[in-house]
Amino acid sequence: MSATNSSRHFQVLLRRVRKSALAFPSISYKLQAVPCCSTRQAPAAAAFSTSAITRNLEQSPLGNASEPSALLHPTLKTAPLNVVAAKGTTVTFSNGKKMEDTTCGAAVACIGYDNERVKTSMIKQMDNFSYSNSMFYGHQIGEELAAELIRGTNGEMSKVYLMCSGAEAMEAAMKMARQYYMELNPKQPQRTNFIAREGSFHGATLGSLSMSGHVGRRKLFEGMLFDNVHRVSAANEYRGKADGQTTEDYVQQLADELDRKFQEIGPDTVCAFVSEPVVGATLGTVPAPAGYFKAMKKVCDKYGALLILDEVMCGMGRCGSLHEWEQEGVVPDIQTVAKGLAGGFAPMAGMFINHRVSDALIAGTGVFAHAHTYQGHPVGCAAALEVQRIIREDNLVENVRENGEYLGKLLHEQLDGHPYVGNVRGRGFFWSLEFVACKKTKEPFPPSAGIAKKVHLAALNDVGISFYPGIGTKDGVTGDHAWIAPAYTSTKHDIERIVSKVKESVILALG
Repeated sequence: MSATNSSRHFQVLLRRVRKSALAFPSISYKLQAVPCCSTRQAPAAAAFSTSAITRNLEQSPLGNASEPSALLHPTLKTAPLNVVAAKGTTVTFSNGKKMEDTTCGAAVACIGYDNERVKTSMIKQMDNFSYSNSMFYGHQIGEELAAELIRGTNGEMSKVYLMCSGAEAMEAAMKMARQYYMELNPKQPQRTNFIAREGSFHGATLGSLSMSGHVGRRKLFEGMLFDNVHRVSAANEYRGKADGQTTEDYVQQLADELDRKFQEIGPDTVCAFVSEPVVGATLGTVPAPAGYFKAMKKVCDKYGALLILDEVMCGMGRCGSLHEWEQEGVVPDIQTVAKGLAGGFAPMAGMFINHRVSDALIAGTGVFAHAHTYQGHPVGCAAALEVQRIIREDNLVENVRENGEYLGKLLHEQLDGHPYVGNVRGRGFFWSLEFVACKKTKEPFPPSAGIAKKVHLAALNDVGISFYPGIGTKDGVTGDHAWIAPAYTSTKHDIERIVSKVKESVILALG
């Protein structure tokens, strides 16, 4: 690029960043150069710092002319855009801006917003009763939801435990794994260890965060996290597979690593191996290589350990099958789900157990030593049941599978050639772009560049879509990606529009 063109490119980027700052006035930007191995100049970087929260109503949509918001937001120094309406896949903010929600929030609103069937079902349940103490009482709506969910596993799973969040589901899964071994005859009290993967994320509570392997999300709380969770490599072909290495050899390498980890910590001390079939927000929709989970399950079976699959983000239809493990050719012993369960109409999550686990409990104490105040909430159950019926009756999983292939095809065609898109990956309606400073070496941008955030702001402010940013893609500290997760109702025409807008966002942000 010539000096003249380089200067012009820089000025265009500067104007775009300033334009973005108008929509987010409490964010300040400092432009700096980012090194790249290619001869092409890297995009100007936006380093983000925050100013004190404003008391000006025009500056902060949540503020008050006399005092700041009393609500504890993710950051105390900036205020988010204020949502005032959401219908279909369109979100409207208090400043009048509209956004096409191409990420379903955080991969949650899978059938869109404002569904009349779901609202009617919830109101009907509230008219009957809105809460029930699950420690002492059951209810029909919970039984109907559980039956619907178990049918969806084709009988592979036995029972489901219902609660409010994915982190809660992982906590329950950890306790269930431990209790399983204490229900056996003879008991196996020495099984207190877990093996999970680098780069993973299983929740923000201390137990689920202990299970997580994302360095950036763990760092602040390291002194409080459990020391009985051990780590093996992520199954990430883009970052982990050597040049010239076959997928089969890479899978065997990972299986051997897991086997060595069992041996290292004591094979009869491990409760379970825990994994996301498609890693979500932390690595950017990374599917496992073919044959991976069969190989991991074989190692678990060898040592009598359980397989726990976290499908909080990738499950309930998101990747083109109701349960992602159906595509892997394995059945987990314990599975967690959440986001697509009730589609955001209510906070709902679930923990499935298979017959091996439920049979042990039935033959033993017959009690799961765990409880939550709002578990099996009847209004949440009503919402989830209707969402799952809509998904089944409208053949939405089939739509995700068919149009998901089209989505992937278009993303590859439109963005594989971009100089800063290192990898396009995903499955079903769950796809990411990983951004790199150099495609040849896969070298990421420095964190100070704020690349993922920059792409996100261009998408939101200039293009009018959600494009979810992620950082720490390479090692928990460096690396950028952004992902999309369209509604299950999306048509081929919708997919074409979404991909066009994703491409526009990347070009606006990075050139």
